[in-house]
Amino acid sequence: MGSFTDLEVWKKARLLRNNITELTKSFPIEEKYRLTDQIIRSSRSIGNNIAEGHGRFHYLDAAKFLVTARGSSSETIDHLVIALDNNLISQETFDHLKGDCEECSRMINGYIGYLKNKA
Repeated sequence: MGSFTDLEVWKKARLLRNNITELTKSFPIEEKYRLTDQIIRSSRSIGNNIAEGHGRFHYLDAAKFLVTARGSSSETIDHLVIALDNNLISQETFDHLKGDCEECSRMINGYIGYLKNKA
């Protein structure tokens, strides 16, 4: 069993996290402890939970963390909707990052299925 850093799903989550972090640098200062903090936390949580689930030895234990990661992906989309609604990001940026979140969720579902079959 390799490192969680070898997982394609974790790599995708890492890229998303880095893109979100870069994006928030353009948010207004008054959003620092509101939207900026929330979207950074939710995007970080995706990879964090994939990593923690990878470190578990039982499918059911690992799956709990992967379900949480999938939930964090959805939460990140909701924060992106807020950014769009408040004219902090363009529709194009929203569509791109939403697509990345949805791809993470699909990959997480695939990883859950893989683990279930291995169990």
